Amino acid sequence: MSAVPHLFSLVASTVGQPAAEWLQRHVDVPRGLDDFAWSDTAIHRAWLAEALGLCLFHSLVRAVPDGRRYVEEQAAAGRKVVFDHGAFRTVDWHETGELPRGRQAFTRILEPLGFSDVRTYALTKLHVTGWAFRQMDLPEDIAQFFVAEFHPGRLSETFQATVSRVLASSRDPLDSTHLSILRRLRSTRHCSLEEATQLLPVLCRAFARQHGVVSEADYRQLLSESESMAWIATEGNSFNHLTDRVDDLQTVVEEQIRLERPIKDSIEVSTSGRVMQTAYRSCTVIRDLLDDQGKLQPHAVPGSFVEFITRKVDPDTGTLDLNFDSNNAQGIIRMTETKG
Repeated sequence: MSAVPHLFSLVASTVGQPAAEWLQRHVDVPRGLDDFAWSDTAIHRAWLAEALGLCLFHSLVRAVPDGRRYVEEQAAAGRKVVFDHGAFRTVDWHETGELPRGRQAFTRILEPLGFSDVRTYALTKLHVTGWAFRQMDLPEDIAQFFVAEFHPGRLSETFQATVSRVLASSRDPLDSTHLSILRRLRSTRHCSLEEATQLLPVLCRAFARQHGVVSEADYRQLLSESESMAWIATEGNSFNHLTDRVDDLQTVVEEQIRLERPIKDSIEVSTSGRVMQTAYRSCTVIRDLLDDQGKLQPHAVPGSFVEFITRKVDPDTGTLDLNFDSNNAQGIIRMTETKG
């Protein structure tokens, strides 16, 4: 008997039953998951990896109305979205409060769930390095995580001091109990249902903003040198986009243009020609910033968005090309720019 209903019960323990039912209706779940163990005493890491992806998928569509509408339109047409990858940003810096530096705050989460950083991408125009984390049990089917790690050390000393000031208040959502479960998961590839239920909501909270409210002056200083870092200042480590893997990207683009949706006006094509991407422009969200008197004032800033990708088979391997492309990635990341 399939364990998929148990998967959505686990997801419901974190996002609630209505959200879990919505995800089950709208997002494709890998059939290969049933090859892995599920019992009260031993849940294979692949199930927890899928559960985390589903919860983060829901967090993003809840924050991006255009994204939720797109997903529901796909379901109305008889198709479930194929979750290809999610992306988030982190900061390669020595001052990150209670958090480990940069991507290290997330390797301790992703590696126990079976993800491996299979390739890096130099996004030099943005002062960013991209890290692609692929789930090794079901690499074509469980959504990848693309980590965009920003390097403040490449910018001015004033900028660096502002980054330190913004990130110094960061709190670590994981405590020693959670880290212990992750260590055991890394070594055995399994945890109990009780441990999975305890761990999943905390892992979801890790993909959020961990530092306090930012002053408007600091936000403007960051924005003057890096749109990416300014986005991190208000949104933290939240998913900045999730991606639907589609068979024919051009057809999707034409339909979204016909519907007058906020889609990018060009398609990014990888050097290999096998990976094609485009995206909606980011939504606008309201975030509080501190004014000169220390009072909270609402500001409209860029939020997150939905991306679309088509992947072709690599003739050298006979498998789907799961790689990314540095030029593609830089084009997609710019969807959160305030000028966009």
